[in-house]
Order: sequence, then structure tokens, then C-alpha cells
Amino acid sequence: MSRAFGIYVHWPFCAAKCPYCDFNSHVRERFDDAQWAKAIARELEAVALLQGVARPPVSSIFFGGGTPSLMSGHAVGAVLDAIAKHWVMAPDAEITLEANPNSVEQTRFHDYRAAGVNRVSIGVQALNDPALKFLGRLHGAEEAKAAVKLASAIFPRVSFDLIYARPGQTLADWSVELNEALGYGTEHLSLYQLTIEKGTSFETQYRLGKFALPEDGLAADLFALTDELCVARGLYAYEVSNHARPGAESRHNLLYWRYAPYAGVGPGAHGRIERETGMLATLAERLPERWFARVEAEGTSLETEEIGSEDAAREHLLMAMRLSEGIDLADYESRWGVRLSRVKIAQMIDEGFADRNGARIFATPRGRLLLNTLITELVG
Repeated sequence: MSRAFGIYVHWPFCAAKCPYCDFNSHVRERFDDAQWAKAIARELEAVALLQGVARPPVSSIFFGGGTPSLMSGHAVGAVLDAIAKHWVMAPDAEITLEANPNSVEQTRFHDYRAAGVNRVSIGVQALNDPALKFLGRLHGAEEAKAAVKLASAIFPRVSFDLIYARPGQTLADWSVELNEALGYGTEHLSLYQLTIEKGTSFETQYRLGKFALPEDGLAADLFALTDELCVARGLYAYEVSNHARPGAESRHNLLYWRYAPYAGVGPGAHGRIERETGMLATLAERLPERWFARVEAEGTSLETEEIGSEDAAREHLLMAMRLSEGIDLADYESRWGVRLSRVKIAQMIDEGFADRNGARIFATPRGRLLLNTLITELVG
């Protein structure tokens, strides 16, 4: 079966570290993005060598971070040129760049489009100033709204993120905010419930009782309201936290959730390279300065490890069951040589946590609230 292939480029730098963020992001006052683009190009070459001569066309590229919109358009273009040097680009390749809505970064939108970016994902996170202040964002609500409008005029495809289930947020509050977000008419929204991640500033504040999250019942109601309002505007939850018009799903994210192969370059980036011998996991050095030094000295920082079929099957299931389409049992079992328990599947369906459509099994809205438990049951 022919599978899509994507490339993830991690840009590690941010202007400030958000208190909820556990991503590999680092605040640095100065960096030479041209030199960093050259280093990323060197690691891309190393990935190409790992793949060998049978390299699939690139169907998607994703610049994530960190804050990729701290890069110049020239640096983004240099990375895209490096990719085109080693891989054939699919004619309709999706090229996404994550951006903050700060006015300074908005000035680069035209440069990114000229470089080849055709989809932008904007980290709005909230549409009111008190919430943005709580979340540690450097932009205000008006800046965020202006960024969405500007991006929609420049890029053919636009998505933005919001974080909900914030302290003190009611159903009425979220209804007003989400309806305003839906009013911008973007094809895609990523809507995340606030979670407390280990090692973050919010973890410390939460532990000290500085704030409280909504009770489980309210959180579940907020989740249900999110789906209801999005569906009413034609955006469907194709994944637990991602909503899109039919055909406007993030192809790059679908690639992850369908467990297709992808390259990951840049500090801390993960990759999954498919070879005749099986799936190969790659992991880049996490600390930016060490990553850069290793790439300069060795051409790459990537460590590799073969993934056995059993582990790959588990990873695939963990990803695919997040999707509303679920998993094609025949394809899954043929690919990994495993068989999921029909007894457990039937039990989940009877209890209303899962359903099936022909060969596909998928989690119901009720089941999505207990997704980790469902997956544990399936894999035993």
C-alpha cells in the first residue's frame, strides 16, 4: 500500500516560554536563522541517505516549534529548497508554518507565501485579553484577530488554535468565544482543553493552588459544546481536538495519525522512516546548541532505532483511534501481522464507546472521553 510521506522541521526558539507549554522551545535573544537553515539542510541530507534511493514523494511539510514565524522568509525558502534537492515534491504538497499573531511576525506573512508556504496555523489561543494574559501570551486579542484576517487574505489555507476549559470559564463564556472564532470562516480550527503538563510553570502554579481547572463534568460539557457549535458551522471533528470542513483536514497531521512515515529534523524532532526492514525511529538532539554543534561536526544529530512490529502496531493504534474515521482493521492487521480481539471490540460497541462502519472501528463521542482506556483494552 502506498503511503504519504511528510517532513517535519522543528524551529526551537520562542520570544517567551508559555506557562502551559511542554514543547521543546527555548528563549534566545539572538540567532542566525540563515546558519540554522543550513544546518537543517544538512540534517535533511542525512535523512535522505537513511531512506536510500527509493524515496517517496513529499506530500506535506510542517514547520513547527517553538515559533517558526521568528524565521525569515528567506530561511524558510532555503529549507524548502533543501527538501526539493533530495525529494520529489507532490504537485499539491501541503506546506504549513506555525505562526504567532504578534504584529511583528505578521509582517513576514507575505514572505512566507512567496517562499512556498500555502497553509498557516496561528497560535491565537484565546480571543480576550484576560485569558491571553493568564496563558502568558505576548499578543493581545485585537492583534490575534488582525492576524487571522491578514492570513486569510494571503494564504489559501488558514487554521488557528484556541485553548478552552480555562479556570472559571463557563459554557456561556466558551459559546460566545467559539462562535466568534467560527465567524472568521477559516477552514480549520484546533481546539484544545487546557491540561497541566509535567515540568511546566502551570504545573507548579496548579500544585500550589494558584488556579483550578473545571470539574470533569463541566469539562465534558465544554467538549460536547465544542463539537456541537463546530458541526453547526460545517467544521467536523476529524480528530479529538481538530475540526475542519470536509477536505480541509491537516494532511500533515493525518499522516501522523494514520501512522505514515515522516522525517523529523531540528532540535528534539522525532521521525518514522519506513524501510524494507521495517519502521525506523529517529530522534534528534534536544538542546539547540548541542544539536547545532553535532550537525556542524557530524552532519546530523539523529539517533536511530528499529521499531519491532508489535511496538509499531501499538503506536499505530494509539494514533489512529484519535481519528473520527478510526482504523481499518483489515489494513491494520495486514500491515502488522496482528489481530485485535473481536470480543473486546464487540463489548466496546455494546457499551457505546465504539462503533464500526464496515471494516473500520472508531471511537464514539462518549468513547473519545475515555480514549486511553479504550486503547489499553484493545491492545491488552
